[in-house]
Amino acid sequence: MSVRHSAEQIVQAIGGKDNISAATHCVTRLRFALKDESKVDKETLEQIDVVKGSFSSNGQFQVVIGQGLVNKVYNELIEMTEMERSSKQEIKDAAEKNLNPLQRAVKTLADIFIPILPAIVTAGLLMGINNILAGKGIFYNNQSFIDVHTAWKDLANMINLIANTAFVFLPGLIGWSAVKKFGGSPLLGIVLGLMLVHPDLLNAWSYGEALSKGNVPHWNLFGLNVEKIGYQGQVLPVLIASYVLAKIERFLTRRIPDAFQLLLVAPIALLLTGFLSFIAIGPVTFAIANAITSGLVGIFDHFAALGGLLYGGLYALLVVTGMHHTFLAVDLQLIGSTGGTFLWPMLALSNIAQGSAAFAMMVATKNEKLKGLSLTSAISAFLGITEPAMFGVNLRFKYPFISAMIGSAIAGVILSVGRVKASSIGVGGLPGFLSIFPNQWGVFFIGMAIVLIVPFILTVFIAKVKKDKGVKENTDETVVKATN
Repeated sequence: MSVRHSAEQIVQAIGGKDNISAATHCVTRLRFALKDESKVDKETLEQIDVVKGSFSSNGQFQVVIGQGLVNKVYNELIEMTEMERSSKQEIKDAAEKNLNPLQRAVKTLADIFIPILPAIVTAGLLMGINNILAGKGIFYNNQSFIDVHTAWKDLANMINLIANTAFVFLPGLIGWSAVKKFGGSPLLGIVLGLMLVHPDLLNAWSYGEALSKGNVPHWNLFGLNVEKIGYQGQVLPVLIASYVLAKIERFLTRRIPDAFQLLLVAPIALLLTGFLSFIAIGPVTFAIANAITSGLVGIFDHFAALGGLLYGGLYALLVVTGMHHTFLAVDLQLIGSTGGTFLWPMLALSNIAQGSAAFAMMVATKNEKLKGLSLTSAISAFLGITEPAMFGVNLRFKYPFISAMIGSAIAGVILSVGRVKASSIGVGGLPGFLSIFPNQWGVFFIGMAIVLIVPFILTVFIAKVKKDKGVKENTDETVVKATN
C-alpha cells in the first residue's frame, strides 16, 4: 500500500478534510486539531497498515505512525488536502479551543513543567549517584562508601551541589517557564523566581524553628510588618506570582509608549509583583501549599494501603487523561516541604507495569508488526516513556492495560505501606531506584518485581484463555487482535 493511499485513508477515518482545523507531526505521531472528534472512526483508523495506535490528549487527536514514516505520511497528507503546514504551537493553540476549563488548567501546568523537566530529571539522576556514594549500608554495614573511601568524599559533595542546584533554584526555573507561558518576559520570570529564594531571606526550611523561637525577621513598611521569608522548594507561590507579573507587564506594555518601555515596564512590573509576592501572594499560597502537603501526608499516614492501591492502580488513567502533569507540581512540593515524595515511586512502577504488559503482548502475538511495536514500546516504557506502550499496544487491546493497572496497584500498596520515598524526581522506569532513598531500596525492588511479573503473567494468561475459547487468527493477525 502506498504512503499516499495510507494518508487518504487516515483523512477519511478522522472525519475528512473539512474536520481538520490544523495538522502537524512530531517524531512518531501525526497531531491534529479537529473540529469534531466524534466524527473519528477509530476502528477503521487503527486497521490502516501504517497506523500503530491513536489517542486524544489536551485537545489534540494524535495518530501513532512511527519514526521516519510519519514525515512521509504528513507530506502526502498536506499535499492531498492542500492545507498549510502548522507548527506544534499553532496546533496547541487551535486544540485549546476544544478544552473545558479543567483541561485548560491541566494543559497550562503541563506547558509550564514539561520544559523544565529535563533539568529536574538530570538533577534527580545526579542525586541518585550521590545517594549511592553517601548512603549507609549499600556497600558496607552501617557505613557509606565515602565513609570508607574518604578520597571520594569531596567528589560526592561536588556531585550533590551540582544535583541540588535545580531544586535549590527551582522557583527560578518555574518563573522562567510560567511567565513565558502567561505571555510575559521569561527573563523577568527568572529574576522573580530567584528573588523569592534570595540569600537575604529566611530559608523556608528554617521558618518553623525561627517561628518557635519568636525571632522571624521582618520588614517594617510604614507600620506593616512583612516577614522576610524565602520560598525555596515551593511551587505555588512562584506560579501565582508569575501569572501576576505577566499580566502587569502586558498591561503596562499596552499603555506605555515604546520610547519609555525599557525604562518603565520591567522595573514597575517587577517592583509591584515583588511587593505583592512578599505581602500577600507568598504568605497565602505558602499556607495553602502546606495545607495540601499536610493533607496528602495525613491520608497516606492513616490510610497507606488504600492510598497506594488507588494511586498506584489509577496513575495510568491519569496519563490517559493528561491529569498526571498536575502531580509533578505535587511531587516537587512534597520534596520541598518534607524532603521526599511518596507519590513518584508509584509513578515509576506504573510505567514499568505498562512496559511489562506490552512485552507480554510481544510474547503472546504471532503478528510480526505487533511484535516489533510491542518490543520497542516496552523498552521505551521501561525507560520512563509510556505513551507508545499505552496508546500503541495496551489500550488498543484493553486487557494488557488493565493487567498493568492491577500489578501497579499491588505494588502501590507495598510501597505505601513500606513508606518508600524518592529524594528527587528521576527517570520514571527501571533506573528509578536511583532516586529512592537507599535504605528503602529493598521494598522498592519488591514492588519492581511485582510490576514486572504480575502484568506479564496476567496478559499472557488472558491471551491464552482467549485462544483456548476458540478465537481463530486471521492469516498473520495476533491472537489478541483477533479477539478485540
